[in-house]
Amino acid sequence: MPESARRVVIIAPDGAQTLDVAGPAEVFAAASRHAGRRRYDVVVASLGRGPVATSAGFALTATPLASLRPTPRDTVLVAGGDDAAIRGALADGRAAAWVRRAAPIVERIGSVCSGAFVLAAAGLLDGRRAATHWSACERLARFAPRATVDRDAIFVTDGKLWTSAGVTTGIDMALAMVEADHGAALVDEIAARLVLYARRPGFQAQWSSALVAQREASAPLAAVVAWARENVGASLDVAALARRAGTSPRTFHRRCVTHLGTTPARLVAQLRLERARTLLVTSALSHKEIAAHCGLRDGAELARLVRRQLGVSPGEYRTRFSRPVSRGRSGHNSAGARLDRRRRRGSRRRPRGRRA
Repeated sequence: MPESARRVVIIAPDGAQTLDVAGPAEVFAAASRHAGRRRYDVVVASLGRGPVATSAGFALTATPLASLRPTPRDTVLVAGGDDAAIRGALADGRAAAWVRRAAPIVERIGSVCSGAFVLAAAGLLDGRRAATHWSACERLARFAPRATVDRDAIFVTDGKLWTSAGVTTGIDMALAMVEADHGAALVDEIAARLVLYARRPGFQAQWSSALVAQREASAPLAAVVAWARENVGASLDVAALARRAGTSPRTFHRRCVTHLGTTPARLVAQLRLERARTLLVTSALSHKEIAAHCGLRDGAELARLVRRQLGVSPGEYRTRFSRPVSRGRSGHNSAGARLDRRRRRGSRRRPRGRRA
């Protein structure tokens, strides 16, 4: 007898981020299309009656949340939105009350982006690890002091609690849920049909606030961060960075913590990790060579940095995310490119015993 479809309830407050709703919904809908039968029933739920206004300016047809009764085969996700949307949802209280009642019953419960604040209001993050968008991590940590906010992961699974960093990472989290339910083969098909560049695991880091701070030329310390990124292979101790900023080491340390939310040492580690990740997936350099390019002592220090920040070894990261590099880029070619050259040379050889 065929297994009955699971239900996915996506709670969308007015002003919800469109992709926080549509991204996961499309993954679950695709699972049914590619399996050839209903795997999931997706329900978008509103806090009141009528359609839900989205951040993109159009409305979504929705079912009133109050009319839904949680079941043991439900996956419940609270979608995020801008500050006004989340403030409204928290002031309303109905979403937090519903998920609090549903949590002991449903198969999984979670959030996309700032929807984590609703889970926190319901007390569901207490004593748990959770993720949210990088720009809201500090606020969530203050709002839910008993939670452990993972500022790097794109999504976090803690028991049946699932939380993601938001926007496109909701797609990654939904794919992981489908894989847990139905295996990797179906998920690979969905990812290919949705033309996803890569399926990212939960440990894949978000851009940190220290790096995002560079986006505005007027941001404090932006010029120093940009210079450090270009010279990541050099000695980047606090004295060198302070000289570049025209301050004393003590003043630079204080400004780094104030404006970037991190210490100089952690900032440099983030920049070196960023360069290492790029070289691991775009070059055929050895781990020792990558370490040298990143200002690290050796391959062992590279391995410690990557494992501490991403939860995997450099080799595992390279295997999962590596891609071919165009010939001549930075003087290095991927292993695949070298294999292609050998094949081309072999195809030009004359067959033995025959004249051209």
